[in-house]
Amino acid sequence: MKVMVFVKATKESEAGMMPDEKVIAEMGRFKEELVEAGVMLGGEGLHPSSKGKRLRISDGKTALIDGPFAEAKELVGGYWLWQVKSLDDAVAWARRCADHMPGGEWELEIRPIFEAEDFGEAFTPTLREQDERLRAEIERQRRA
Repeated sequence: MKVMVFVKATKESEAGMMPDEKVIAEMGRFKEELVEAGVMLGGEGLHPSSKGKRLRISDGKTALIDGPFAEAKELVGGYWLWQVKSLDDAVAWARRCADHMPGGEWELEIRPIFEAEDFGEAFTPTLREQDERLRAEIERQRRA
């Protein structure tokens, strides 16, 4: 099962405070554990929302909103993409993350990613073929 782990933003991350060498090294050790265990598929930190934009779509109309956005605890500050055996396995890995996070209050949100089987009969053989073709093309582009 694949899960997306959202690392919620903090007041410090939204203020643009960068981690020090010790924190970067600690997170590097944790990521090394994830990679060695075959769990880590990807992940990155995000710049503060002040450097971002939101596109709001309502009834087919769009509105562009410049950051910063309110309420840091509701914002995403980074993410990991993990391949795990179960949601409980993801929670166990997330708990281990606490040993490597800098001081302060952090929140991780763990969400399962939809798999083809989740869509049932609506995901027809033609749509499956399209999805597989697009995934292969994405992989080809990444390697180029």
